[in-house]
Amino acid sequence: MQIHVLASGSTGNAIFVDMDDTKILIDAGISARRIKQSLDAIGAKIEDIDGVLVTHEHRDHVNGLPTLLKKYRLPAYACPDTWQAMYCRAELPDDCCLSLADSLDIGKIKVEPFSISHDAADPVGFRLYAGGNKVSIATDLGFVTPTVKGALALSDVLVLESNHDIDMLKNGKYPWPLKKRIMSNRGHLANTDAGWTLARLARKAHTHVFLAHLSRENNRPELAETTVADILTNQGCKLGQDITLHLTYPEQISGLSRNTK
Repeated sequence: MQIHVLASGSTGNAIFVDMDDTKILIDAGISARRIKQSLDAIGAKIEDIDGVLVTHEHRDHVNGLPTLLKKYRLPAYACPDTWQAMYCRAELPDDCCLSLADSLDIGKIKVEPFSISHDAADPVGFRLYAGGNKVSIATDLGFVTPTVKGALALSDVLVLESNHDIDMLKNGKYPWPLKKRIMSNRGHLANTDAGWTLARLARKAHTHVFLAHLSRENNRPELAETTVADILTNQGCKLGQDITLHLTYPEQISGLSRNTK
C-alpha cells in the first residue's frame, strides 16, 4: 500500500493512493504536468490511475482536472452538485465526469464518501478499503461532526486537516471576514481541533496520520506537529507507537509506502 500526498494547501491539493494494485487520485488541484512529474518521482504512472475522486469544487482541488481528463481520459467521480458548481465543468469531457454513489468499487478499492462541513456545494471526505486496510481523507472541514468521527474511526492511514493555529490566525493580516470564515463551522480545522479529534477517535493499534492543508500564512509545520503531539501525549497516546504523525507541504511530496496492517 502506498499513500503519497503530492501537494497540500491553499495553492493546490492532490493525494495518490495505491491499494491492492488499484491506483486512485484524490483531488487534482495542481497542474496535470506537476501531477505527472510527482507520480514519476515515486515510480507511478499517470496513465495507470484507475479513477479520480473529487472532494469539492474549490479551485485548489480541481485546477488540474481539465488537462488531466482531456489528455488522459481518466474517469472522475464527484457529487452532482459539485460538478454543477465547478468553474471548469464546461471544459471537461462529459464521459469522464461520473457521479459519486454512496458506495462504489474502483478496481479492488471500495470507496465510501461521507459528508463534511465546508462552504462548498456538497463537500465530502473519503473512506477507502482494500486488502484489509482502511485509508480515510478529511480536509477542508470546519468541524468534526459525529458522521465524520465515525467515518474516520479505525483507519490505518488518515489524512486529516490541521489548517491553522488559532492565535496566528486571529493576530494575522487576513481581513476579519476571511478570519471569520476560516474559523466558522464551514471553514477549516485548527491544529487543536485536529489534535482533539485524533485523541478522541477510535483507533487501531497503530495509525499513520498525515496533517494536511496547513496554511502558509497562519500555521507552521513544526507548530502543527507540536500542537497535535502535545494533545495526544497528554491524553495518553504514545507517539510512534499508537500514532505516527506525518507532515504535508504545498510543494513537497509526503509519502508512506508499507504494509500498515
